[in-house]
Amino acid sequence: MTKIPSFLLKLLLVLIFAGWVSLWLLKPTQLWTKSWKIAEAKASTSFLTQAGPAGLNFAVYTFPVIAIAIVGFMYLELKQKEPTSRKGRSSLSVLSNPLVVNRYIGILSGFEILVVSLFVIFLAWTFYARISSDFKKMIPIKSFTLPVWQYRIFRVATRCGLLAEACLALLLLPILRGMSIFRLLGIQFEASVRYHIWLGTAMILFATLHGGGTFLIWGMKHRIGDEMWRWQKVGRIYLAGEISLVTGLVIWITSLPQIRRKRFEIFYYTHHLYIVFILFFLLHAGDRHFYMVFPGIFLFCLDKILRIIQSRPETYILSARIFPSKAIELTLPKDPRLKYTPTSVIYVKIPRISNFQWHPFSITSSSKVDKDTISILIKAEGRWTSTLYNMLRSKPDAEADGMRFFHVATEGPYGPSSLDFLRYDSLLLVAGGIGVTPFFSILQEIAPARSNKNVSPVKVQLVYTIKDSQSICLLDPVLPHAFDAEQSYLKLKVFVTREHQSNRSLREVLVEVSKIQTIHLANKRSGHAVYGLENLRWMAVLLLLASIIFLAFLSIFNHIIIRPNKKSAEQKTASSIVDLLLICSFALALISSTLVATLWRWKRLSEEIPPFSEKERKPMKPTESNRGFDQHEIHFGARPNFKDIFSQFANESKGSNIGVFVCGPETMKESVAITCHQYSQTSQSRGQEQKPSFSFQSLNFTL
Repeated sequence: MTKIPSFLLKLLLVLIFAGWVSLWLLKPTQLWTKSWKIAEAKASTSFLTQAGPAGLNFAVYTFPVIAIAIVGFMYLELKQKEPTSRKGRSSLSVLSNPLVVNRYIGILSGFEILVVSLFVIFLAWTFYARISSDFKKMIPIKSFTLPVWQYRIFRVATRCGLLAEACLALLLLPILRGMSIFRLLGIQFEASVRYHIWLGTAMILFATLHGGGTFLIWGMKHRIGDEMWRWQKVGRIYLAGEISLVTGLVIWITSLPQIRRKRFEIFYYTHHLYIVFILFFLLHAGDRHFYMVFPGIFLFCLDKILRIIQSRPETYILSARIFPSKAIELTLPKDPRLKYTPTSVIYVKIPRISNFQWHPFSITSSSKVDKDTISILIKAEGRWTSTLYNMLRSKPDAEADGMRFFHVATEGPYGPSSLDFLRYDSLLLVAGGIGVTPFFSILQEIAPARSNKNVSPVKVQLVYTIKDSQSICLLDPVLPHAFDAEQSYLKLKVFVTREHQSNRSLREVLVEVSKIQTIHLANKRSGHAVYGLENLRWMAVLLLLASIIFLAFLSIFNHIIIRPNKKSAEQKTASSIVDLLLICSFALALISSTLVATLWRWKRLSEEIPPFSEKERKPMKPTESNRGFDQHEIHFGARPNFKDIFSQFANESKGSNIGVFVCGPETMKESVAITCHQYSQTSQSRGQEQKPSFSFQSLNFTL
């Protein structure tokens, strides 16, 4: 029943997206300029222009992206209910595999290269169409005359501002979480952050050229003092643009890796200057240009509000397991109705440590196995994680009474929309250090799927690289699957790089697992459970409601304030007033949406959750009775040779479709990506149709 509606929704998504892209391509042309003037004239009696020209701008420039989000959420809701089917080989699989591996730009798939190339072509087309039209007209500037070459520099600088605007239109879309539309492409929030970085860098570059070129011409005419402080009543407000540019530069500089990694607090707090940046961009560019970038801002603000509402009912820590390798596993209560996909992440804030810092962690549990709890594994490597580790480690059970109310605020879980890893015949999982955590949820999801004879991988191999043998204890969650004779599909290959103990077996090293300490922090409910996000269908309705409320308030303000002024042909409403009405309409739409979301959340929290009991987890101790133990390997003083691993696993999985998932340091990801690319090229050049095909996917390193 869901195949027909989901297909129609997918077709509708393609049509809306194609229309939105066509709009951007046609906008620089004279054809669009003439057609737009006609459309404004014809729309003077329609409902949209009850909000003035802003109504038409919102419907044409802003709403298509909002419509993509609304239809996309409904499509993903239906897709989640469809049964998982085996993933066959695709002629387009080359687009998902790595084609470029570079230490500076990272790993790029064919699809990413294609999209980036098309976006660069679009920017070139926009610049060419605009600048060629400007050079043909050569309209003199009223305030001061310019020679031809200075005029051309001035127009080039002006058109660079349009390129910055195009980048800004997409800038916030990759960092959406609950309302992420990148899930339609199978891209998670953590993976899409780099697109935000690329777009932000390009935007700052074009904005700097825009501002720098303008200041250059002003300087040549000795007009800097007169022009830069101008706050015009109608048209561009230069001072607002200068404030926006300076704010953007501060945000960009403090987000450089050298500052972000060493002074994360500076990066975090200065990034909140985006409010100042967006506000003054609106005052500088005007409402007509602002509607082009408004979709991302609209979705981002609504997404931010939903995240704040979700994080307000704090939950608590049920128990903590302390590992010898300075790692801790936290178990939190959750609503049994909350379902999430493997490799999901959850954002955590602990007020006892910081009231402002949020940190993402990979979920190690499966919602199909652990109905009432959710678990995360944390490595004590930074200031925040080390503080948490020391607080828990210094509190034995005898003193745990003071920790009974160890409250935690959460956001998420955020994860992929479907279980794509179940579609592969075999899985090759490559992990380094704490990067093994996303794979725990995958392995826990596979076990019940195999027992129920559902679609699941036949063979799974986990290649785990660590610095010292003490870190092997982190494998505790998967040991029941590894040493159960009935779960012989899983094979472990462990590489300990900084130790040389050739005479020790994996069984002897795993004795370290028995040193895991468990601390019970709460035996009765002292807070709310983790409820998770609202369903996608509800978010689609809320998004549509917010759009309608915004347009309604805009219409009311237009009738009360702007329309009366139009009775006089000589009187014009100040640009800042028009911008202020847009801001007020948007603020009222957000407030209304917040009230609706809060009431809905309160209704969910008031529903009684049935009592639950936390499962007692005991460390897995390898003994002689553990059959299937000999198939696992451990290597000391060596790093994995991925060419040999790929070749051996390919021979064991003849004719199958293999999914390669990697999580760990960037060097490891790059090595696996290169090997995967080389193996695919070799198989294609030899024409070996029966050779297994490798599909690469990188998971983000979340601590």
